[in-house]
Amino acid sequence: MLKKPLIMGIETSCDETAASIIQDDNSGIPKILSNVVSSQFDVHKDFGGVVPDLAARSHAEKIDLIVEEALIKSKKEIKEIDAFAATAGPGLIVCLTVGLNFAKAVSLSLNKPFIGVNHLEGHALSPKLHTNLHYPYLLFLISGGHTQFLIVNSLGNYTRIGTTIDDAIGEAYDKTAKLLGIEFPGGPKVETLAKKGDPNKFKLPLPIINKGGCNLSFAGLKTAVLKIVKNIRTDQDKFDLAASFQNTIEKIVIKKTQLAFDEYLKLNNKKRDFVVAGGVAANKGLRKKIEELSYKNKFNIIFPTLDLCGDNAAMIGMVGLEKYKIGEFSKHDFKVNPRWQLDENAKFLKGAGVIL
Repeated sequence: MLKKPLIMGIETSCDETAASIIQDDNSGIPKILSNVVSSQFDVHKDFGGVVPDLAARSHAEKIDLIVEEALIKSKKEIKEIDAFAATAGPGLIVCLTVGLNFAKAVSLSLNKPFIGVNHLEGHALSPKLHTNLHYPYLLFLISGGHTQFLIVNSLGNYTRIGTTIDDAIGEAYDKTAKLLGIEFPGGPKVETLAKKGDPNKFKLPLPIINKGGCNLSFAGLKTAVLKIVKNIRTDQDKFDLAASFQNTIEKIVIKKTQLAFDEYLKLNNKKRDFVVAGGVAANKGLRKKIEELSYKNKFNIIFPTLDLCGDNAAMIGMVGLEKYKIGEFSKHDFKVNPRWQLDENAKFLKGAGVIL
């Protein structure tokens, strides 16, 4: 019987130090033997956001312990690992360097393959850890740093059909939370406040809702929240603003998702799998609205399990396993790439002067 490959994934792109061990399985769905994630909430909460140097220092202090914990939980020894996969981008360069260098060093010492992984590809493939998902499929990637519609043609082959031209959706949630006085990370808590409020109390803008195709914009929405916050007097006002913000986000997402469906069907009208991945995919309100739209358009909606929505190392290991099986390894001089895109031909659409 052939040995089933064991892959260690390592993730340090932002403020999570994570290590995971997954194993190939005859069912086509790998087994997650361990998936350890250590967040840095206490490190950054006083600053209202992630401080890169503090995050990198925390990664350096924790990485050995997190990897050791992952090995203990998996009941495997490090010498049994067949390949080491680590996030190489996109992300904060000082943070990426910690995990990438660790994986390089261990793979060299054990003479095992090293695989540099695109963090976004990890999110794209994360549902493969619990479902038999086959290419091609449509992906809506929604996280703290990214908001994109992509067609996943195959491993390493992506076509971007829409992206944010300014803030990512998760960033918009976090900034709104900060304006509402919620300590970092506050994005997930906005939805909780929204349940107590009137979603129609405040009229907020829908940036580029009728132009730009599948592209999105959230900066104007954040600015509108800033103006309203100055006049908030009661907790109920705060709840109403959170509810209005959540409602507005849902309207934008639904309109742009419908456009993405239409665009996808022009290129591939036979296979209707639709993956929604990334940390914001855990938002229950958004999930419900996207599910309803997917059923209406006869798309098979697939979300990663909640523990795989946020940044984690199992998804990095998943990409590593796919590449290991086809012998696609990285050289040890592989460098971090803080702006590594999945679609290498896509234009960079952020900043002033973007033409849609």
